[in-house]
Amino acid sequence: MNTNQLVQRLREQLRQLEQEVLQHDASLPPAQRKLLQDTERFNSELFIQHGAQLYPCVEQLHKSIDQLEKQLRHQLAQHTIALSCERIQDRFVALKRALGTTGLNARVQKLQQASKRRSYQQRQGRRHQESGFGWIAAGVMQNSHQLYEELNKHLNWAKKIEQKIEQLQSKLENCHSTDKIPVQNDILLMHRRLGKCRQAISYIEDRIQAFERPHQSYNR
Repeated sequence: MNTNQLVQRLREQLRQLEQEVLQHDASLPPAQRKLLQDTERFNSELFIQHGAQLYPCVEQLHKSIDQLEKQLRHQLAQHTIALSCERIQDRFVALKRALGTTGLNARVQKLQQASKRRSYQQRQGRRHQESGFGWIAAGVMQNSHQLYEELNKHLNWAKKIEQKIEQLQSKLENCHSTDKIPVQNDILLMHRRLGKCRQAISYIEDRIQAFERPHQSYNR
């Protein structure tokens, strides 16, 4: 595949993905828009975007492909081009995954809000006794709550690791050549940890969807 074919293929993939994003944004329920209006859906290395709507990411992907096309035209170093291709691929994967997890992210936000309300209510004290069937609801929600809490924990870990990688990369750019190898090893280690963390996030998201699917079917 030559460079022109590569760029053309990326643009075609983006056109297809753009249609999915437009459908996603057009069908967003108002409740999800409100819940996610201040939420960062991606880390800053992938997209600069807040809220439930994902079309801003399509525009950023357009610019990434334009930049790659210029790099190919000017025959920049293979390492530079490879990094651009890897970044575009990561953006495609992240955006495709986000299309399927908007509802999940909204439920996470809803859970966090509910958790804050519960904490306030506990501080104020309970005024009413639970009904005789309260233990059934508690038993169901306990598993769901634990899954969401575990998801929040891993999302926080991933964000901290990403920040550490940014710090190490900045250090790598400024350190003496003799000190680069240890820093590069640290960056590699952080990337491995981030990869495992993201795998765990994907697994937990799948478990949440599997857990909630029977309840969603029942409520229809």
